[in-house]
Amino acid sequence: MTNLTGRSAIVTGGFSGMGFAIATALAKAGANVAVGSYVAPPQAGRADAAYYPGADEIERVRAALAAHGTKVHAAHLDVRDSALTDLFFAKAQAVIGPADILVNAAGTTAEQPVCGHSDALWDKIVDTNLTGAFRTTRAVLPGMIERGWGRIVNIGSTAASVGWKDNPAYCASKAGLLGLTRCVALEGAAHGVTCVMISPTWVETELMRRNVAQVVEREGKGRSAEEVMDEIRKGNPQGRMMQPEEIAALAIFLCSDLAKGITMENIQITGGALW
Repeated sequence: MTNLTGRSAIVTGGFSGMGFAIATALAKAGANVAVGSYVAPPQAGRADAAYYPGADEIERVRAALAAHGTKVHAAHLDVRDSALTDLFFAKAQAVIGPADILVNAAGTTAEQPVCGHSDALWDKIVDTNLTGAFRTTRAVLPGMIERGWGRIVNIGSTAASVGWKDNPAYCASKAGLLGLTRCVALEGAAHGVTCVMISPTWVETELMRRNVAQVVEREGKGRSAEEVMDEIRKGNPQGRMMQPEEIAALAIFLCSDLAKGITMENIQITGGALW
């Protein structure tokens, strides 16, 4: 395991899925970790597929990460709100110290074609996946540059380079995130700061399960969500689904001193799949 003892990391979307897997790996590697996710009570009729943890999960996540012996901060975070983002980062720094590592894993999507796509849904997806990453990066990049060391890892998707039917906002946001990644990498290059995007194919997370449920609801055809999940597994050249821990393993390496020459890249984890 890469040793990140003494480093401080912030992970957005860190209560579940890839974000939680990465936060756990960071804590295991010795880093102090702050995790934020949009915490909200259950609500019927949400148009997007995101998983929204309840307030009761804050302590569960904090305890799970603290079990690895490092400092932990866990709280509500809305990356769509600049003031709330800055407040979260200030409170995180008070607990874990100045951020050396930022992982932007907060994200959402929705099954919705361009025709009939509402402004509100488009704005929510793009603001979460792209502009949210801009806000968090803006909060930590000056300090990283001043201290001469930093690692920023953006969780992208094969959607950054391959179209996906009925997901225009998601594809646009991930393509934009790649552009942001490259600009941040250039801005930080002379100061010991790297920025890389990890772009997986389907990863078995709660967001994916909810997204597949939307596909089933829209397309019908008598298939269950699990049958569609199985079709996705069989459609991958490796005959399986990527797991959050695989994404976390790469993220941890990219946060190490061994990866200081890896920046401005879009690294795909696909099992050989084009999508």
